[in-house]
Amino acid sequence: MAYKIIADKCEDCGTCIDECPNDAIVENDGVYTIDMEKCEDCGTCIDVCPNDAIIEE
Repeated sequence: MAYKIIADKCEDCGTCIDECPNDAIVENDGVYTIDMEKCEDCGTCIDVCPNDAIIEE
């Protein structure tokens, strides 16, 4: 499984949270993170992000 990060291009639109089928993306104090224990590496968050802010590392 690739490690995904949410980069500085994120504009906090929430699209990734709404579309994640595993509730793996969480928001804490305006910062979005991916819970890799919940993430199943489906790529939905990458596909729906309008700012290309979610990247694989």
